Formats: sequence, structure tokens, C-alpha cells
Amino acid sequence: MAAAGEKSSPCEFAEARHVGYVKGLAEASHSFEFVATQHLRMSGVYWGLTAMALMNRDLESEMGLSGVVDWVLSCQHPNGGFGGNTKHDPHLLYTLSAVQILAIAGCLHRIEPGPIVRYVASLQQDDGSFVGDQWGEVDTRFSYCALATLALLGHLNEGAVDVPKACEFVASCRNFDGGFGCIPGAESHAAQIFCCVGALAIGSCLHLLDPELLCWWLAERQCDSGGLNGRPEKQADVCYSWWILSSLTMLGRTHWIDKAQLAKFILSCQDLDDGGIADRPGNVADVGMSPSCLSFLCTGATMQWSVFHSHHKLTAIACALGISHLLWNRRLVPCRLVFVVSAPLFFCAIPVSADAAAPVPA
Repeated sequence: MAAAGEKSSPCEFAEARHVGYVKGLAEASHSFEFVATQHLRMSGVYWGLTAMALMNRDLESEMGLSGVVDWVLSCQHPNGGFGGNTKHDPHLLYTLSAVQILAIAGCLHRIEPGPIVRYVASLQQDDGSFVGDQWGEVDTRFSYCALATLALLGHLNEGAVDVPKACEFVASCRNFDGGFGCIPGAESHAAQIFCCVGALAIGSCLHLLDPELLCWWLAERQCDSGGLNGRPEKQADVCYSWWILSSLTMLGRTHWIDKAQLAKFILSCQDLDDGGIADRPGNVADVGMSPSCLSFLCTGATMQWSVFHSHHKLTAIACALGISHLLWNRRLVPCRLVFVVSAPLFFCAIPVSADAAAPVPA
């Protein structure tokens, strides 16, 4: 265990560094990355808040939660949908992120669910699929976003959308290998599989998939490094730790992969100087890599289970909040840190650096 002020060892979870990294994202308002990602700020804020919440941080004092809530509300359009930022067009992705943020803040009472429900319902197509916005792109990601949004608002089974038909469309995207793509006939992809399994789980239709075949495909994603890739013949990437482990959790087969080796891979991707996590060891940490991993490595030893107290409670909350709905290729959104924080779902205790409570150097 490292002493205060010393650099953590690669096998420890550098909590204080990652907290500082998340907080620094909001402060770097003049950086290129901050400006270039303004169109998806809503989901970026969601990732950061989720990471901090899972680490049991004070969201008001450290993240200005009340101001965040006011900003979220300012992004809602008259049609009920939310944009990725103020004065940006509404989209189903950012509508879910907005609802998730309000759920984390305990502020769902500040929105009228009716307009949001009607907005989501307006995006369902005759075949049960959902488009993301008025421009008509169909993707199973949007099926997940729609059902998750309605579930969080408590309006899933009130007839606003055809849930069975939505699940039938998702099932139509299943491939011969058991995996799922974004539309029927599209290539199986681990992140897409999370969206499809999540949508079917929310819609109580997991019987529409083949769990044995699908989980075999997911388990085959583990590489020699211990990390997981998203498709055959690709390199391991820490973000798939969430996409795949969450899917295996919903299907009760997390024991099909070597979790200890996966934990080592993720810990080796940390930036022990400045915080944040890269996609793989030796790469530069960025906003898109780090929060996805934070959800993954926080454990009873590191977080004292102060936020969540059982495997099942954490699983339910993580899936209900839709921790992983965002586009997996948004490299500048704080998603991988969120993935690392959820590790109590899957792992035994992982050491945390002794400087976890120490202030992060400026």
C-alpha cells in the first residue's frame, strides 16, 4: 500500500486521482476537448456525476449539483425531449441522460413526465423500432434509451409505446452467433449487445434471446491480456469491461470469464499521475476512456460499500440508471471512469491507494 503522497502501485485503484480527473473536466472550459464535445455535454455530465456518485462523493459541494439540475432543465424542448446542450436539438440519447441525471439528483419531481413520454412515443416506428430524433436514424441503442427512459419515469407499461413490439424488433437484430447488431443483419458488437439485452430485460423479454450462445460469444471476447474486446480480432479495450460484464450479469454468467485477469488489465490502464484511464495500457487517458472504468473497479475494500450494499442492489440500480447507454465511440465523453466504479458487481476487493483521501495536486 502506498504511503500518502506516493504514487500508487499499478495494482491499486487510485481513487483520489480519478476524483480529481472528473472534477477537472468541468473546469477545463477553455480546452479544445470541452468545446468539441459541447453537442454531447448532457451525456458527458451524466458520466461524470455517475462516477462521483458511485464513489460516494458529495455531488453538491464537488460538482455543483443544483446548478447542474437547472442546466439540465434548460435543455428541454417544448416537445418534451432534451438536447445535448442548451439550444441543441432534442435527441433520445440526451433525453435519457437528462432523466438519469435528474434521477441521481433526486429531482425527477421537477419535470412533468407527460411531455417526455409523448416525445419518446413519437419516435417509435411501425415495426417497433425507435429513431433517435426527427432525422430518422434507426438503431437498437435507441430502443434501449426509449425503454430505459420510460422505466425511470414509471411509464413503461402504460400503453404510450408498444413494448412487446419494441422487443420483437430488438430480437430481429439477433445474429447467427447469438449477438446483436444495430439493425437486422448488422454485425454483432459487444456494446450493441448491452443495449439489446438491456432493452429485452426492461421489457421482460429475455426469453427472445439464446443465453447460451450469446454468453459464449461474449466470453470469447476475453483476450490474452485479460481485457475484453468488442468484436473478434480487435484489441482489448477497458470500456467493454462494462458492456460485456453487465450483459453477463443480466444473464447470470459472469463466471464464464476470468474476472481476476480482467481486473488486472483495467488497473494497468490507469494514469497514476493525473488520474483517468486509457483504453489500454500505455495509452494516454482521455475523457472517453476514464469514467467507464471507474464503475468497474470500486469494491467493498475501496468504497466500504457505502453507496450500494449488495450485488443485486448495485446491479438493479446500475441497469435502471442505464450506466452504459451512450455511444461507445464517443472518445471524448467521460464514460470509462463510470464503468470502473461499478466493479462491486463483479470482483472481490481490490486495494485502494493510501492517498485516496489526500487532496489531488493542482
